[in-house]
Amino acid sequence: MQLVNECYHKVKKDYLNFLKKEKISTKSKKKNIKNLKSFFIPISFWIEEKYKKKGGTLFLGLSGAQGSGKTTISKILKIIIKKLFKRKIQIISIDNFYKTLQERKEMSSKIHNLLRTRGVPGTHDINLLKKTLFNLNKKNFKIFRSPRFDKSIDDRVKKKYWDIIKNKPEIIILEGWCVGAKPQSQNKIKKTVNNLEKNEDKNFIWRKYANEKLKKEYKSLFSIIDNFIFIKIPNYRMVFKWRFIQEKKLRKKSHSNKKIMNSKEIKRFIMFYQRIALQMIKDLSKSASVVMYLKKNHEINKILIR
Repeated sequence: MQLVNECYHKVKKDYLNFLKKEKISTKSKKKNIKNLKSFFIPISFWIEEKYKKKGGTLFLGLSGAQGSGKTTISKILKIIIKKLFKRKIQIISIDNFYKTLQERKEMSSKIHNLLRTRGVPGTHDINLLKKTLFNLNKKNFKIFRSPRFDKSIDDRVKKKYWDIIKNKPEIIILEGWCVGAKPQSQNKIKKTVNNLEKNEDKNFIWRKYANEKLKKEYKSLFSIIDNFIFIKIPNYRMVFKWRFIQEKKLRKKSHSNKKIMNSKEIKRFIMFYQRIALQMIKDLSKSASVVMYLKKNHEINKILIR
């Protein structure tokens, strides 16, 4: 406990400033401090231990359903690890590797119209993502650009606006809703989980396509990851509520409201993710090295470190 308190005093200012700046927390200061001491500092120590044990670049996967707080948690862990252990840490979001709008339009005409919508496995550029991770881990590291995807325009931005990565990281966090997802059996694929599948994927072509991608390309990608951190939501109904909050924030940041989703559009959009997200809750709750359990009010209830 003494060690936690010492670490807390070192990172407290940066942590609270981050929460204030990002306007991502409506919790009381007391609860924010409890989260730091009880959850984020212990996970950071676990990450440092894993890094030392590996003796080389540590690849972490961090996943959870939409709106669960993946990006926020990744950034908090980065702040703590940099401050306490002086580690170089890079966060890579799988969302930045969605295929371009034009590529998805082509997929929708050739394979299935639902593939125009970003989300399911098969709508990411896995080769580009693997190349990025390879560049990050090169012995002779060179400065390079990493892709950026703008959800407000539903497309990848021009290369001149991509993120510039200047230093070779010691720890890499790959965060994204489907990071660590596993394929399902054909029997499960044939059973619909929502109206989107029932009405718009009657021959389960779309579902099978995404499932096959999980069996091959995504399995190869996830095999690079050393350990997984999973954020477990209380139920899938919360995804709509949290996603709605995300869209309101996106609307404030965006210069245009054209691509920001309304309530009806969000309900349909999260159906694209439902099947895999529900399967991940079953799989990663058992297999992830760290499981963070969320309550309905979006607060962390407890963590499990294996």
